[in-house]
Amino acid sequence: MNFDPFLTYLSSEKRSSIHTVDAYRRDLEQFAAFCLRSFEIHSPEEVTTAVVRTWMAELMEEGYKTTSVHRKLSSVHTFFRYGLRQGFLKTNPVKGISKPKLPQRLPTFIEERGMQRLYPTLEATTTTWEGERNQMIMRLFYETGMRVSELIDIQDRDVDFSIGQVKITGKRNKTRYVPVSPSLLKDLQHYQHSRDQAVQGVTLFVTRGGKKMDRKVVYVLVKSYLSTITTLPKRSPHVLRHTFATHMLNNGADLNVIKEILGHSSLAATQVYTHLSVEKLKGIHEKMHPRNR
Repeated sequence: MNFDPFLTYLSSEKRSSIHTVDAYRRDLEQFAAFCLRSFEIHSPEEVTTAVVRTWMAELMEEGYKTTSVHRKLSSVHTFFRYGLRQGFLKTNPVKGISKPKLPQRLPTFIEERGMQRLYPTLEATTTTWEGERNQMIMRLFYETGMRVSELIDIQDRDVDFSIGQVKITGKRNKTRYVPVSPSLLKDLQHYQHSRDQAVQGVTLFVTRGGKKMDRKVVYVLVKSYLSTITTLPKRSPHVLRHTFATHMLNNGADLNVIKEILGHSSLAATQVYTHLSVEKLKGIHEKMHPRNR
């Protein structure tokens, strides 16, 4: 099966990230290998709903997580839908298949007192421009909720010091503007000055050699700092994104405002944070109500 035109469509027309395109490629190649191995199917026209159901059952039997099965089915479904639009396919065998039920999982976040402990640690590392850089990275994650792919792409010109906001380019090249606190703006200016004296960079956050920060390096950096304040198994930039949204909601922010800042395409993706707040209220009730003591 040839998936190259579809993958090119994702990259050039849908403006999907390289990581998204790679994920689609892996899922589709896995599906094609299954079709060939189990049914001697060489072309997508031969695929039936029964074939897709069998593949889904095999994935579950092999121990794939339900979320992974959902993603793989979604990849195949999107490919067949593309084939229908392009006219080289007449049916979508994935349409109508019931996916395995997903367990309800709430996002991992850090309590406010934990984040308060982080700031003194960050302050202690600002004796060099790289220490200032690390502090700004951690603060931008927590104070804006941006994704790691968005942070490493920020240019100096994307920070508007006059009105206090940063321009973020999110998924599918969608642009949004996020407010930044005066204290963070002041520290960002100081970091830029320190950085410019040491190295000429291509983006706001750069390596010692002036190159754009690698997302893996940022992950390691975040995990290192979060390890000083929490024992949570997940300690990633996305945990800081969840932490930002949860703290905003707990302190009275409107859900639609959080949606816009996070860059969610629909309110449904943001509503998970209301469940976090409800769980927190339940915990307080159980601890504090006299009938529960």
